[in-house]
Amino acid sequence: MILVTGGAGFIGSNFVLDWLACRDEPVVNLDLLTYAGNLGNLVSLRGDSRHVFVQGDVCDAALVRRLLVEYRPRAVVHLAAETHVDRSIQDAAAFVRTNVTGTYVLLEAVRDYWQALGATEREAFRFHHVSTDEVYGSLGPEDAPFTEHHPYQPNSPYSASKAASDHLVRAWHHTYGLPVVTTNCSNNYGPYHFPEKLIPLAIVNALAGKPLPVYGDGLNVRDWLYVKDHCAALRLVLERGRVGQTYNIGGWNEKTNLEIVRTICRLLDELRPDAAGPHERLITFVADRPGHDRRYAIDASKVERELGWRPAETFETGIRKTVQWYLDHPEWVAQVQSGAYRQWIATQYGRVGPA
Repeated sequence: MILVTGGAGFIGSNFVLDWLACRDEPVVNLDLLTYAGNLGNLVSLRGDSRHVFVQGDVCDAALVRRLLVEYRPRAVVHLAAETHVDRSIQDAAAFVRTNVTGTYVLLEAVRDYWQALGATEREAFRFHHVSTDEVYGSLGPEDAPFTEHHPYQPNSPYSASKAASDHLVRAWHHTYGLPVVTTNCSNNYGPYHFPEKLIPLAIVNALAGKPLPVYGDGLNVRDWLYVKDHCAALRLVLERGRVGQTYNIGGWNEKTNLEIVRTICRLLDELRPDAAGPHERLITFVADRPGHDRRYAIDASKVERELGWRPAETFETGIRKTVQWYLDHPEWVAQVQSGAYRQWIATQYGRVGPA
């Protein structure tokens, strides 16, 4: 049995689905079901006794401790987090609460649980903390990609809160001996991605004939990682990663935001042509967000060298699969586009471009 936090979110639900597709080891899935947590992502697991879902908060120490005692997991995979940079700029408090306080509460509960285990179980136990490349800050155009030794230089409330959680995990290992591993990933994309991030927002808006908002000049660079490749890496690190180590996980796919949106437009022109014309006509440049990091890039050599992991998907294959998934799942898109979601998009981007 493993305990997964945030297992109804984008990466979390993909991880749970992939885990149970690869092995029979049960999962206890703790998720608060905030705006981005969606049990619809896990509908295929209804009736599957290997999946135990618990709606709850990682900041609820009593609940976390009860789950540990009741289910006795051999590992905790900590994915629960507030993740959207724009939301962190509008309301940093929620990010500090979930990402910092939630990680602290979880670490303390897990430490007590781990210390009470027998010697063999204690030796085998792992706490896997899932984090982001954004903790490293921003790179210049010619800078080498982030390695695990790059100094932390977070530039947004979101990345600062994740950096704080990384430091807590490191401290609980060095101070208390808790057997931890940490992974820092690049931008994920793929099925079940809540449509406020760049790729799903571009797909959903383009299909609806709405503006495709691109920040600034659109030349901000990100490294893109297909979510199922990320899940495969997480399983490997949990299984064979060295205790106390950090592993960067990236897709070796640096692309500008404008390249991404144009690629999505070309795929939709092919797969779902619009009688009104090419989808690129919808691209609309909007004011850049405050403190927008210019470039992220991950050097994933360590996880490749030590564990033999490399992404199975190129960006070209992964983005085609992603666009096709959204075309094939209009009911999922309709379900997540609640009134609260539409209000958030209007607040963040305003009324831009054609109606």
